[in-house]
Amino acid sequence: MPETSSFRGYDFEKPVLELEDKIAELEALSKNNGAGSADELAELQEKCLQTKKSVYSQLTPWQRVQLARHPRRPYSLDYIQRVFSDFIELHGDRCFADDKAIVGGPAFLDDIPVMVIGHQKGRSVQESMARNFGMPHPEGYRKALRLMKLAAQFDMPIITLIDTSGAYPGIGAEERGQATAIAESLRDMSALPVPILCCVIGEGGSGGALAIGIGDRLLMMENAWYSVISPEGCAAILFRDAAKAPEAAQALKLTASDLKELSIIDETIPEPLGGAHRDVDVAAQTMKDIFKTHLRELRDLSTDELMDRRYKKLRAIGIFQEQTQKQVKSAPPKKRKKSKQLMEEKR
Repeated sequence: MPETSSFRGYDFEKPVLELEDKIAELEALSKNNGAGSADELAELQEKCLQTKKSVYSQLTPWQRVQLARHPRRPYSLDYIQRVFSDFIELHGDRCFADDKAIVGGPAFLDDIPVMVIGHQKGRSVQESMARNFGMPHPEGYRKALRLMKLAAQFDMPIITLIDTSGAYPGIGAEERGQATAIAESLRDMSALPVPILCCVIGEGGSGGALAIGIGDRLLMMENAWYSVISPEGCAAILFRDAAKAPEAAQALKLTASDLKELSIIDETIPEPLGGAHRDVDVAAQTMKDIFKTHLRELRDLSTDELMDRRYKKLRAIGIFQEQTQKQVKSAPPKKRKKSKQLMEEKR
């Protein structure tokens, strides 16, 4: 993965970065001059490890959003290179153009032929502009859907890697049917008769992420986020102040742990301590192992069973139960108190 940014970390990571700088200085001195104590180096390394555990085990939702946007975080092509083999990128929607914000094509997950599709951001300014900062146009979603239908034709499982702040909202995109392209993708993905595995690897913003996120299993990297709107967008609408994004991130329940608790996602993929960008190979290997486990389970299902389970999974999202006053009164004391609070909040 090319190094294209001098950015090293966020404010909350400063204690870790300072210790890593001291370790690097001590290692350089020891290598060049033979100076420096092995005991001192070991002590610093242990202190750095404990500091990392302390910092990264207590991340707020906003800090996880920041890690998901880290300039060195691996993107779809970084994972494709490491997780899959014999990847052949296919281009164009056969209608208007080739959108570089979406990449996809056939590949092998070990010995399993799959169709892999993902959002792709850029590293440099030029690449970011060429890929529209990972925000697809309608032709991107039409390309993705074309590849999915091709996969269904050849009975190939589909794997999607989600990483976008949202679909591009420009005038040209709207003129070419952005909303229709997303809606058609949602409709057709739900009916494809092959296993579909979706994974949020970074940002999962709104319909732009959901358009390639309808599947049998939905996974998330540990420091990814997935929400109907970005924290800044939510803060601008609700609080009239985008600077209140940290408060919005807390309220949106957009982290992997929150979404697992709400039964939106099926599994969280652990990342190396400090984020996937700190050891991309380890992150990719973990992802590969989990992908293989889920695909093995899905491929054992018949088409009818696969479709039935997918339907039930999608229909179960957002289900809630309203309680009547009679049910509240008959509930145990602890549940009664909580139910009353919920009813008061609803009023």
